[in-house]
Amino acid sequence: MVYDRTCVSFPVGLSHAWRVGSVLYRRLGRLDATFGATSWTEALDWLATCDRSRTIAEIQYWGHGRWGRVRVDEDVFDASALSPGHRHAARIAAIKERLVPGGEALVWLRTCEAFGATAGLDFARRLADAFGAKVAGHTHIIGALQSGLHGLRPGSSPDWSASEGIRKGTPDAPVRAHRSGLRRPRTISCFDGEVPSGWFA
Repeated sequence: MVYDRTCVSFPVGLSHAWRVGSVLYRRLGRLDATFGATSWTEALDWLATCDRSRTIAEIQYWGHGRWGRVRVDEDVFDASALSPGHRHAARIAAIKERLVPGGEALVWLRTCEAFGATAGLDFARRLADAFGAKVAGHTHIIGALQSGLHGLRPGSSPDWSASEGIRKGTPDAPVRAHRSGLRRPRTISCFDGEVPSGWFA
């Protein structure tokens, strides 16, 4: 698991919560290794090289996101980062080589609304195809409750609405997202460690 370690505003930034959560998840046996990154170069390099003797069944990222993109600090990872000529292309290829085969590995973005709006649906599809793996992400602002969780298999198309989770704006020009809630679609808590199998398109 990778988390953004730059969010350390006084008195308690989200990086502290993500670090504590990573310790809890490791004690529960849900994670084998964790890394606090300050950039996507750091994050991807760590994923490509950490314990090379092992394959990777699941990658989680805990950090900030918006529609169709996720961030480490101000460093953005979006659909453009998945293009063959991008500076991260070799890193992504190296990580892909480490994933368990058959499209059964999982890349889960536990961030706010990365899979929401038109940009989020495109990002989900391109992310799954680039890694040849299942991907999961959210359409709402997340916290202790995490709503709008959707999964996608490589070669498939998203089966959720581009308008899901949008409080203000349109799917092509979103402005504000809904917060997660018990009555929102596909809600889990921060203590849940799996994406339900039936939630993958």
